[in-house]
Amino acid sequence: MNLPLFIARRIYAENDEKRQVSRPAIRIATAGVAIGLAVMLVSVGVVFGFKHTIQDKVIGFGSHIQVGDFMTLQSSEQYPIQMDDSMVNVLKSIPGVAHVQRFANKQGILKTDSDFLGVVFKGVGPDFDSTFIHQNMTEGSIPKFSDTASHNKILVSRTMADKLRLKTGQKLFAYFIDQNGVRARRFTVQGIYQTNLSQYDRIICYTDLYTAVKLNGWEADQASGAELTVKDFSRLQEVEDIIVSKVNRTIDRYGETYSSRTIQEANPNIFHWLGLLDMNVWIILALMTAVAGVTMVSGLLIIILERTTMIGLLKAMGARNGTIRRTFLWFAVFIIGKGLLIGNLVGIGLMVLQKLTGIVKLDESVYYVSTVPVEINPAAIVILNVATLLISVFVLIAPSYLISHIHPAKSMRYE
Repeated sequence: MNLPLFIARRIYAENDEKRQVSRPAIRIATAGVAIGLAVMLVSVGVVFGFKHTIQDKVIGFGSHIQVGDFMTLQSSEQYPIQMDDSMVNVLKSIPGVAHVQRFANKQGILKTDSDFLGVVFKGVGPDFDSTFIHQNMTEGSIPKFSDTASHNKILVSRTMADKLRLKTGQKLFAYFIDQNGVRARRFTVQGIYQTNLSQYDRIICYTDLYTAVKLNGWEADQASGAELTVKDFSRLQEVEDIIVSKVNRTIDRYGETYSSRTIQEANPNIFHWLGLLDMNVWIILALMTAVAGVTMVSGLLIIILERTTMIGLLKAMGARNGTIRRTFLWFAVFIIGKGLLIGNLVGIGLMVLQKLTGIVKLDESVYYVSTVPVEINPAAIVILNVATLLISVFVLIAPSYLISHIHPAKSMRYE
């Protein structure tokens, strides 16, 4: 029989209302662990949710890796690159690449009877992965984009629709200005999307790849580039390194040089900002762990002092200091366990509530999302629980040595 565990269970199950000091101390220690864990769970869930939501939105517009002309990736000017089926197949064959889609950009002006707006027409073809846009549609539908014909249908953002007072099914003219002069083309708005990522919502509208290529005056096998989606985002740099070695610095038949960049290189400010959130989480975790540790140390010291007579009696009966220390550490584990249970119920409950109702709102113009996003990560929850338990018990080891200074003879007269 495990004597320390047995004694700890008896002490913890004891309901002695005469002990006016230890009971409040136990409740405070339990509350400290519960509050600390709940705050840590919510903090990690919100940061994970926020990072992945913003990251998915940025990737939705630019994919994981872009392959294009060297000058295009270094400036805002559009230089075509040969992107025929053979080149697409080369990119698809690269280990770690899940999807490849061609695109072509063309700057233009959308004009109604009363307003106009400068935008970037992003031409995409039948290989376009519309999952991200589909999740953010607010009105209408996504056109069937083509790389062989012009359907003259566009997909605009809610920001554009509000500025130009557009509705689905409405027709409007677009004007394109280049070295060949001014050209006009009539489009029909088939759908409206909204991602709240303002820097993209303000300028990106989608049309056929064929239309964008023709408006640029390029050949049929040319495009602005290709967008690649990788199977595992954590291995993004590995895939990029393979692309650099196999594709970059090669020259197509038009004399243009291939180059590539990751979504992190294309949007360094956003990803740096998201990276700073990790530091905030570590600070919160450290503070909450310290709160739980301090309350547990205080509670254990109070309990030891109140149980001085019992400690002296155990020593008089032959119990060693190590046995008594393990008894009180087991007692602390019971307190911590109850705190973890309450903390999990509160923390996970708050995250589920937010996920289902979106009760906590945000300014979407600042945070890119309208409600606080949360991500319930089972692995993170388990790690936080185990880490809180181990750290809380570890910080109690030193205070438990107070037991070795209690002498049986003196402790009998303690009360």
